[in-house]
Amino acid sequence: WSQVVSEAEKIVGYPTSFMSLRCLLSDELSNIAMQVRKLVGTKHPLLDTARGFVYDSRNNLQMRGLVILLVSKAAGPSTAELSFQHNMVSGIYSSQRSLAEITELIHTAFLVHRGIVNIGELKSCDGPLKDMQFGNKMAVLSGDFLLANACTSLAQLQNTKVVELISSAIGDLVQGIYYENSKSSEENCLTDDISISRWKEQVFLSHSALLAKSCQAAMELAKHSAEIQDVAFQYGKHMSMSHKLHSDLQPFVKESSSDTMAFSLNSAPAVLHQEFLGREAWIKQIREGRRMPCTLGDNRVRRHCRNPPPCACVFRQLREAIKAGKGVTSAIDLCRCHGNRALAALERFPPSEARAALANIVCAVTRFS
Repeated sequence: WSQVVSEAEKIVGYPTSFMSLRCLLSDELSNIAMQVRKLVGTKHPLLDTARGFVYDSRNNLQMRGLVILLVSKAAGPSTAELSFQHNMVSGIYSSQRSLAEITELIHTAFLVHRGIVNIGELKSCDGPLKDMQFGNKMAVLSGDFLLANACTSLAQLQNTKVVELISSAIGDLVQGIYYENSKSSEENCLTDDISISRWKEQVFLSHSALLAKSCQAAMELAKHSAEIQDVAFQYGKHMSMSHKLHSDLQPFVKESSSDTMAFSLNSAPAVLHQEFLGREAWIKQIREGRRMPCTLGDNRVRRHCRNPPPCACVFRQLREAIKAGKGVTSAIDLCRCHGNRALAALERFPPSEARAALANIVCAVTRFS
């Protein structure tokens, strides 16, 4: 993955890890960074989020901006007479580069907002209450600051359709995250009988809509036809769906993953396992695991649930049960299905380095051996 991203960054002209640099080096965010240092020694999620932007090169948090730049270059210049043709650098219009930065700012803002913790669920080992409350305030304010900057830059593009597309993507994000939080806070985190079709709808809202609509908006900025805009949308949608499925599968397919590695009970392999097994049998497996004494001495829980979910020992048992069923293989097949649909969309673009890089990204998230 790192090699694929590195090669793609060379094609678009600069490392996208510095995409939000202008905003991140502003005086306002420098002050926020100084304030966040007060959380050192606590377990507030905002610290992990901040570390991720600096150190996490493996997952490449700037992936969305990179894809937008590659799609822009793969589509090439529009045949329409544009007054800003001279603003094209390395085959990408300056407005498209701005859009890539805007998309990253929006994604970053929502990552920061997700770092808000439920004060009522905190334990003494998480850190002093006043520090955790301070961390929540910083997560809200810094996320709002990033989102406000993104909206200001979006207006400066002076394109009504692009504003409409990105605004609707922000709405999708809010709806998707609200759905996630409302279901995860319910009893046992499993009161809703989620199907794989419902899972796809929710994942599109919270993970795919922003990239898909940003890719479409990039084509609109270059005045490409509605057909090309749809091609870009389809690539962004299906590539990001594959990316999410790949992420969900890691606890089940990664050789170095721990047997006690926690995973979401609403991840794709678990949802598919439930569909094959039947909901009643799935609930029975979880309840039986809860009744068994934990032999690992590890009582880690997912913070966002009101009631304690399975401990690490139960996660190991459920993980093995899912691996023994059809959930993992079906999730891999679904990941590759979305990958193939993304590759099919790419066929509408002319052959180029950028198109090859986009195809390599799909291959990287659909490879499991």
